[in-house]
Amino acid sequence: MSSTIMAREAAEAPARIREQLAANADVIAAVVAQIHRRAPKYVYMVGRGSSDHAGVFGKYLIETEIGLPVAPAAPSIASVYNKQLQLTDALVICISQSGRSPDILAQVAMAKKAGALVVALVNDTSSPLAADADFTVPLFVGPEKAVAATKSYLATLSALLQLVAVWSGNQELQAAVAQLPELLLQAQALPVQLTPDAVANVAHCVVLGRGPGYAISREIALKLKEVCGIHAEAFSSAEFLHGPVTLVKDQFAIIDVSIADEAFAAHQAQINEVASRGASLVHLNHGELRCQPRVLPLLVLQRFYLDVEAVARARGVNPDAPPGLNKVTKTV
Repeated sequence: MSSTIMAREAAEAPARIREQLAANADVIAAVVAQIHRRAPKYVYMVGRGSSDHAGVFGKYLIETEIGLPVAPAAPSIASVYNKQLQLTDALVICISQSGRSPDILAQVAMAKKAGALVVALVNDTSSPLAADADFTVPLFVGPEKAVAATKSYLATLSALLQLVAVWSGNQELQAAVAQLPELLLQAQALPVQLTPDAVANVAHCVVLGRGPGYAISREIALKLKEVCGIHAEAFSSAEFLHGPVTLVKDQFAIIDVSIADEAFAAHQAQINEVASRGASLVHLNHGELRCQPRVLPLLVLQRFYLDVEAVARARGVNPDAPPGLNKVTKTV
């Protein structure tokens, strides 16, 4: 096991999530009771960076399991443009590790003024975000010292899964969430998928996924940029065929994120299409691990975080402190 902080923190995720799921059972029940009482007409998802990518996962999760539409926030609408949105009938979910970015706090103030129900998923429970929200769902991952988020991102997805599993009443999903810590440990034992050799000469690449697989593709692309210095962009595999596919020529690097859910067959057809155009493919998946499909993306990410840390070191980058980045980014 690598001695870097990033690798150690990524490996902590199963234990931290086990603690989180147990500790948050009561607050999740209270949030769901209030959701049922308020009957929101839509969900408004707020976050930046990795938290924004977690919100995309939340969008697919809520829309598939609950049936409510989910709208992503443009945080600067409140903080820079000083506009008040009509959020009276919304469930507002704010995602942040630090809970201190001014634009996120401005979104909360705007939502509270409109009378929306505000739920914060936050690691720092002493933060202004935790104080301002109607409900706080702590991530319980402890200090995260590496600049690149790993355990906090996985814990955000697990918190969303726990919320939606209880909210939906889906017992199969609830059982899969309870098994998640053990499944993440099994994912850590999967063979390496992203090797240093596979991207040794790669400066630019595309990450393709579908549905929740696209949601984590955004996080995978961000990590490739953050810790490896690889210019990576995420696309839905369906969207990629609407124009960007013309980029694909001999040995064009594509990272395939495959999840065995309802979109699997369509995604594989699109991966076969880019392969036929000469793409150089790296495949990320959950191996032989199987469970309720909504949980599978976390298993792919768990293996990827360990792999990308090793790729960064092979490229001469310190994954704990990538050049030009800070752990807490405050934007307006």
